[in-house]
Order: sequence, then C-alpha cells, then structure tokens
Amino acid sequence: MRRISVLVTAQTAHNLGRLAAMDGGNEGRVIDKLVRDRMVMLKEAERMVRRHE
Repeated sequence: MRRISVLVTAQTAHNLGRLAAMDGGNEGRVIDKLVRDRMVMLKEAERMVRRHE
C-alpha cells in the first residue's frame, strides 16, 4: 500500500463527501473504488481493441 496526496477543488471535495456518506466510508475509500473501477473499464476496453485487431 502507498499513501498519496490528492488536491481537489471545493466542488470535488463536496462530491467526494457525498459519495463517502452514501457508501458509509471515507473519502480515501471512495477514491480507491473510483480508481479501481476506472482501471477495470480501461482493461476491458483494451481487451476489446485487441480482439478486433
């Protein structure tokens, strides 16, 4: 595991807070989930491109 620092705007901080409240976690967990979901999407898109080459 690594620690990272994230600089966010006020609007993003507000939205992270809302997502954390909905999830029952904290902002760090929300960022972690968003990054993991995005990586899954990118890997799936990469597989689709490779199939059609």
